[in-house]
Amino acid sequence: MAQGPGRTFRQVVGVVALAAAVSAFLSVAAVRHGFFDLKVYYGALTWWVHDGGEIYDFLKPGTQYGFTYPPFAALVMLPMAYLPWTAAIVVSVTASVVVSAVLFWWLVDPISRRAGWTRWFALAVALCLAAAYEPMRETVNFGQVNMLLLFLVAVDLLRLLPAGNRWAGVGIGLATAIKLTPGIFIVYLLVTRRWRAAVTSTATAAGATLAAAALFPDASREFWTEALWNTARVGELAFVSNQSLRGVVARLNPEQPSTLAWLLLVLATLALWVWRSRAAVAVGDEATGLALTGAVMCLVSPVTWVHHLVWLLPALILLVDNAVAMPAASRRRRALLAAAIVGYAFLISRIVWAWEKDFTGVDGFVGGNAYVWISLALLAFLPIRRWAVPAGSAVEAAGVPQLDEPDRRAATGERHGVRRPFTVG
Repeated sequence: MAQGPGRTFRQVVGVVALAAAVSAFLSVAAVRHGFFDLKVYYGALTWWVHDGGEIYDFLKPGTQYGFTYPPFAALVMLPMAYLPWTAAIVVSVTASVVVSAVLFWWLVDPISRRAGWTRWFALAVALCLAAAYEPMRETVNFGQVNMLLLFLVAVDLLRLLPAGNRWAGVGIGLATAIKLTPGIFIVYLLVTRRWRAAVTSTATAAGATLAAAALFPDASREFWTEALWNTARVGELAFVSNQSLRGVVARLNPEQPSTLAWLLLVLATLALWVWRSRAAVAVGDEATGLALTGAVMCLVSPVTWVHHLVWLLPALILLVDNAVAMPAASRRRRALLAAAIVGYAFLISRIVWAWEKDFTGVDGFVGGNAYVWISLALLAFLPIRRWAVPAGSAVEAAGVPQLDEPDRRAATGERHGVRRPFTVG
């Protein structure tokens, strides 16, 4: 779509104003963590490489926190041990920003085309809004790796898998070898019957883990036999930052949280996820499959700190995408936009921290677990986009690309003699 100087000027002014508003918001709302987690990684690697210690024996001075990732993550992070501290911060922040920008480009681009926005404007708005998003700002300020892992998974599910690329699954495998929780995406590939990608991801994760074991046998032995099972290294399950189902159960009875109640909740949540994920993949909606699996990962993981909730970003963006695809005056469009706005508003608000000291009572149960309720709502109600594809067709077998505008999709279908109207269900 052509644009004149006036439109460009208005967009530039809009982005500058939004950036200023977000900066003002962050100046009063954001908590500074001083790259706490990055200091743990940096200290552990320095202790391991330069001081001759075992990486899993390191604890950040004055805390119980140590390096909790598998040995392959230590291998990936190893260059950090040879960088000055300031350079390590620059690399961490730059990497998170760059992969976030690429991921947002993929997810926001179809919204910009449906809404008639220029692409740079849509991306700039998305990045500004993401800067205010509590899990994102916590990820950056802690020096966490969450966005890097989300990016690795998204490369597979949004780019390689829909194209039938034989390397699909490598990103998921690497993410799993770096941090175990993305392994649920291997399960996602299995329950949605993408056998080749599942084998590739499993083989990649196993190969990376074995390579790390061959290079660092002592560290690998200690991680898999001791450090992995030492839950004290990651913090208290009942801490309000733990926005998982396990955290909800632990806050009901911090002294003796019910494992049975947690497992029953996990099983019910996984059953819902399997049903909805299969429905999404059946119609080629891989982006929704990514979003649903990110949400369920946050719910069923024993520990989901607030910064881990960057995995909800695809779901929030897809709510907007679904809304923009609806007729302008439709009630469904308004409902989807309202859901996206409310979810985003809660997830920038730090509302759960109001119950950090006391999460008892009905208000503590409702407000102290607010992000869990959002994750559950997204898992249960995020729309699945359906395009009518003939059963057994080559298009169905390959998976219908979902990150595109409906006009182009319909035109592509007509060229092949297939009519694929865009609907949201």
